Amino acid sequence: MSEVRIAGLLRKLKEYMGLERSKTLAVYWLYAAAVALAELLTAFWSIKLGFFVHLSLTGLLLAHSARSSRHGKPWLYLALSLAPLIRVVSLSIPLAGISPILWYVAISVPLFASGVIVARILGFRSHDVGLTCVNLPMQFLIALAGLPLGFIEYSVSLPAPVIIQSATGNIWLSAIVLVVCTGFLEEFIFRGIMYSAAVKAAGERFALFFASSVFTIMHITQLSFSGLLFVFMVSLLFTRVYAWQGSILGLSLAHGIINIAFYIVCPLDPYLSSW
Repeated sequence: MSEVRIAGLLRKLKEYMGLERSKTLAVYWLYAAAVALAELLTAFWSIKLGFFVHLSLTGLLLAHSARSSRHGKPWLYLALSLAPLIRVVSLSIPLAGISPILWYVAISVPLFASGVIVARILGFRSHDVGLTCVNLPMQFLIALAGLPLGFIEYSVSLPAPVIIQSATGNIWLSAIVLVVCTGFLEEFIFRGIMYSAAVKAAGERFALFFASSVFTIMHITQLSFSGLLFVFMVSLLFTRVYAWQGSILGLSLAHGIINIAFYIVCPLDPYLSSW
C-alpha cells in the first residue's frame, strides 16, 4: 500500500513539475515578446515610449531574477535583462557630434561591463561563455564564413545600410571597431551568456530557439523583414556552432566580418550597391 501511495505521489510530482516548467517557459517567451513590442514601438511609433518600455523591462527582469535567486534559478531572467539594456544604453548615451563608428565604442563599453557582471553573478567562468581558444583551424574556417554571409545579408536587406567609416575615414579602424564592438560583444551577450543561461534554465533545444529569437528581435530597428529572417537563420546556425565548438572566437570574427561587408565593403562597391 505504501509503495502504491509513493508511486502516486511521484506521478503527481512529475505532473506538477511539468506544469511548472510549462509556466516558466511561457514567462520566458512573454518577456521576449515584450522586448519585441518595445523594439517595434521604438522603430515605428515613439522612441521615447520604446525607451520607457525597455527601461521598465530591464527593471522587471532584474527584479524577477532577484526573486528567482531564492530558488537558485535566476539564470535566464538576469541574462535576458541584457537585451532591453542594449536599447536603453544606445538611446541614453549622448552621441551627437561624434562619428557613427564611435557610437559603437561608446555604447559597447557599458554593455561589456554589464555582460561581465551578469556572467559573474551567474557563476559563469570564461569557458562557460565561450572565451576559449580551441581548435584554431576550425575557428579560422568559421570566421571565413562571415564574408559570403555579409554579401547575402546586404542583398536581402532593404533599405541599404548607411556606410560606416571612422572620423578619420580610416576603413581599417572602422573594421576593427565593428569586429570588437559588434561581433565580439553580441556573441558574448547572446551566445556566451544568454544561450548558456537558457541551457541551464530549460535545456539546449529551448535555448537554441530562444537565444536566436531574442537576437533577431534586437535587430528590428535596423532591418527589413527579409533581413530579419536572414538574421534569424544565421543566428540559429551560429548558436548550433557555438553548442558544437564551445567557443565564440570564430563566431565573433565571422559576425564582425558580416558587419564589415554589410556596412563598409558592399556600400562602397558600385556593382553591389546597384543590387
